[in-house]
Amino acid sequence: MSSSNLPSAQRGNSAYDTTLCVDDLRDALSTHGITLPSLRVDLPSFAGKYQPPAGLVALGNCNTATARKLARALRGGERAPSRPPLDVEVVAVPKALQGLRRTVSRYLDAPCADVQLCVTELVGNVIRHVGEGVCVRVRVARTDGGRIRVEVTDPDAKAVPVLLPAGDDDEAGRGLALIDAVTVRWGVEQGVEKTVWCELAEGE
Repeated sequence: MSSSNLPSAQRGNSAYDTTLCVDDLRDALSTHGITLPSLRVDLPSFAGKYQPPAGLVALGNCNTATARKLARALRGGERAPSRPPLDVEVVAVPKALQGLRRTVSRYLDAPCADVQLCVTELVGNVIRHVGEGVCVRVRVARTDGGRIRVEVTDPDAKAVPVLLPAGDDDEAGRGLALIDAVTVRWGVEQGVEKTVWCELAEGE
């Protein structure tokens, strides 16, 4: 029964309105696979412990993974504009890799070990095969298809990475194999410069 069809006495009951609100919220969140423990609490009896304002809905009491799901669901429901891509230029040297991993983590605001691995390996390939100290452009973005795209652009269009089998005793050659293993797809775009890109499925 919708609230518009309720008797006027019930429509004016803030406790009843709160119950309807909680039920609607619980149903909406469930479509995104989200269950908040606080929404299972009997609010009138629970609220008596701290005397909240009338109609207060206790929202929360969840771990960080659920909180991030909730934030994504709310942003999607409001059709908020997508966040601009992370787009940075760095000098390709080993000491820059740790800073890049931190930057990617802050940008995605979610567990992203595989994305960090891809950024590290792609920039590491530039250091090894193009030369230490060249300027590279690193771009990370969420796509409409629910993936994360990583791009690393360097000035040498001829040094194209090739996926080769690495033996047990080989000290190099595993970078692209790792990228191939953790990504949905990857490739190379050549022009005046070269861009090596990969796409990963975004984790829950």
